[in-house]
Amino acid sequence: MTTAPLARLVTARGTSPGVSQAVSAGRCTPLGATVLPSGVNFSIYTKHASAVELVLFDREENVRESRVIALDAQSNRTSHYWHAFVPDLKPGQLYGYRISGPFDPANGMRFDPSKILLDPYGHGVTVPTNYSRAAACAKGDNAATAMKSVVVNHSTYDWEGDAPIQRPASQTVIYEMHVRGFTRHPSSGVSESKRGTYAGLIEKIPYLQELGITAVELLPVFQFDAQEAPQGLVNYWGYAPVSFFAPHEGYSSRQDPLSAVNEFRDMVKALHRAGIEVILDVVFNHTTEGNQDGPTLSFRGLENSTYYILERDRSRYANYSGTGNTLNANHPVVRRMVLDSLHYWVEQMHVDGFRFDLASILERDATGDLLPSPPVLWDIDSDPALAGSKLIAEAWDAAGLYQVGSFIGDRWREWNGRFRDDVRSFFRGDPGSVAPLADRLVGSPQIYGHKDLEAEASVNFVTCHDGFTVNDLVSYDQKHNETNGEQNRDGANDNRSYNCGVEGPTDDAAVEQLRNRQVKNFLTVTLVSLGLPMILMGDEARRTQLGNNNAYCQDNETSWFDWSLVEKHSDVHRFVRMLNRFHLLRDFATERPGLTLNQLLRTGNREWHGVQLGRPDWSAESHSLASSIVCQNDRLYLYLALNAYWEPLEFELPPMINANESWRRWIDTSLNSPEDISEWQAAPKVSTHTYSAGPRSVVALFARPI
Repeated sequence: MTTAPLARLVTARGTSPGVSQAVSAGRCTPLGATVLPSGVNFSIYTKHASAVELVLFDREENVRESRVIALDAQSNRTSHYWHAFVPDLKPGQLYGYRISGPFDPANGMRFDPSKILLDPYGHGVTVPTNYSRAAACAKGDNAATAMKSVVVNHSTYDWEGDAPIQRPASQTVIYEMHVRGFTRHPSSGVSESKRGTYAGLIEKIPYLQELGITAVELLPVFQFDAQEAPQGLVNYWGYAPVSFFAPHEGYSSRQDPLSAVNEFRDMVKALHRAGIEVILDVVFNHTTEGNQDGPTLSFRGLENSTYYILERDRSRYANYSGTGNTLNANHPVVRRMVLDSLHYWVEQMHVDGFRFDLASILERDATGDLLPSPPVLWDIDSDPALAGSKLIAEAWDAAGLYQVGSFIGDRWREWNGRFRDDVRSFFRGDPGSVAPLADRLVGSPQIYGHKDLEAEASVNFVTCHDGFTVNDLVSYDQKHNETNGEQNRDGANDNRSYNCGVEGPTDDAAVEQLRNRQVKNFLTVTLVSLGLPMILMGDEARRTQLGNNNAYCQDNETSWFDWSLVEKHSDVHRFVRMLNRFHLLRDFATERPGLTLNQLLRTGNREWHGVQLGRPDWSAESHSLASSIVCQNDRLYLYLALNAYWEPLEFELPPMINANESWRRWIDTSLNSPEDISEWQAAPKVSTHTYSAGPRSVVALFARPI
């Protein structure tokens, strides 16, 4: 590697107090802002720029930069990397770039030196109170209203011996949650200054421990643009990234430029102390810069045709993400940025894994065509620095590519969208839903068997942030997204939901009883099926979004966790806590380490039944299924009966091998709490040879041979 001589000086205008003017050429590696003993080295990639200015700010709301450092194309450029070393700068320094070059949209060039650009490798971002997305879209200088990058020094943080947990997937239960929404509601009991923050989440860790989950999957925490939303609303979910290295400033309870970085690390450290892993929902498929009418915030003004997939009309962006643009993830520069980002979050921020939003986009090349062996995915899959991290793919994109069961790689787990759909269909009473359900219960071998991976390749879920909550799944037949301002056109139309007879909230006791039962049915199947289970924040307390199945722009009580529901629906909360104590089938997998799903199914002694033993009804008109399995090295018998029929059904029970043993009732969702789920030590005996499963219910019995 060659670098420019360090002694060469560059032009600087303006001076911050206490800062020397002796700016030197610096080095091209590492990218970003690197704190050294005597100052900060800056490096950025831009191939077609004609001029680069590093601009420094004293405060985030400054109308003008306090210092401008014009980089020299001879001394401050190595290949396509522009760099400089600025002495005496400290962590917390605010900075950005102005980049000159061709403004030629027809050929994919969109340089605009009037715009302040964020450093793609910046580890911190500060957002002024008067930040304006509109100003970044319009012509003219936006220094007064632009986000700025922040210089961060990681060497001074005390991790106190912390490290990623690397819990086996067979012992993992994921809780998908939103950092802000978890504690923002006044009922959270968190002090007002910490509600909706990383610090607020720390205060609620005992709740997560009591619930029995082992990993939190955080909706996007990369810095995003909250103004990317319909007029009068805000982007709540965070699928609008503007930096792949900086934690979102808005989730910090403190105000200094470095607070988000430190508070995020405090949160990770506290979760790890509680035995809870941290998985990040990462968005490497697009950025918040949107389509050709979007703002110039970073990538567009640095090297537009490198970072984005462009249409044949290169003034327009390919839109496989449904958000206006698509990241060109298999370009070598972008690919390196993705890997560097993942390394950063594992090595410097100690996270335990990643869920990749619209991961199928990462298989597309610069023209949008599918690559048979996409380099970025194989880089991630085979990277030794990520070998201990959980990798989860949302194996589809917004352009119709659906790869559940066929996503590339050797160790990726997948959000199993077919599990969600088939379980919903069964409990709604759809015809032809019994056979698909059976496959989902045992790890979906029809989907994943050809891969010969462990059972936890399938991430099983019935609800997630995108769609109905479990309460709304049993309370609404139709979506109700009117408050999103898009005339209810947004959000999925195929929800496979069933309102149990009334649309929305009701005082009808019979309807509420059925809804409660259905909620428990969904949660039971999610948590006892083979695979890696995931539940949605608040489902354990029947959190509602009032029928909104696309609450991406609802930063209000529609989306926040109302903690009063924990007491109101204490029976459901108790039910989930007790379910999480017993990882029956996952324990079965754990006691046979190294087995794939196929090997596991071959070694397990499972039989399928209908209401009669050994006679499952696979017909389209069937609405019931039962299964018995001998597991835990023959130390446990389990019998599961699922009745989606609207009347009770009498199921024949398998006879005991030992005459002194009998079945015991663990779960019966048709019963009221506390009989709906029992402590194993106190589980009542079943003295009959049949068991009556109530309408739309799940029954789980167990026996221990003597």
